[in-house]
Amino acid sequence: MTPRLDAQMAFLTEACRLKSVNRATPLCDGSRPENSAEHSWHIALYALVLADQAPAGVDINRVIRMLLIHDLVEIDAGDAPIYGNHDAAALRDAELAAATRIFGLLPADQGATLRALWDEFEANQSPDARFAKSLDRFQPPNQNLAAGGGSWTDYNVGYDTLVNRVGDKIAHGAPSLWGWINPRIRAFFNV
Repeated sequence: MTPRLDAQMAFLTEACRLKSVNRATPLCDGSRPENSAEHSWHIALYALVLADQAPAGVDINRVIRMLLIHDLVEIDAGDAPIYGNHDAAALRDAELAAATRIFGLLPADQGATLRALWDEFEANQSPDARFAKSLDRFQPPNQNLAAGGGSWTDYNVGYDTLVNRVGDKIAHGAPSLWGWINPRIRAFFNV
């Protein structure tokens, strides 16, 4: 049992590094950027609290598990701000390599299970993944609104860009959440 526990603890120690990956989105009070570990915890909490907003057939426990692990690859690949410019293919390659390395730290059975869950989130095809991905896109606008613009101001984002980069993704898996936040975003941008 010791080798299994050794591997599990190596993974958990590595996961701690996610706390050092800063994101572009500020905390709600605007005091500083959130880090990726805080983001992962916060959207897992979003899933727990907003479970009643999930489309029929969504397994909220699977969604929470997806959200807890979805950004672990940023330990190696870093965070790519949604409004920034980056090479999507290079980022995807870096994230795939990171997933192989990080989930490979676990015992084979656990690593394969978590990797499959991460792959499902990335594919954004299942109802669980669509809702999880929508929550991943829903949380930052809420924080930007609370912080008086946050990364929207930093990246000179307009309403149309926001809709294209996050609005459509929120609406795809959580239409009720987009219906709730869109009027607030429109009011912020005066459109």
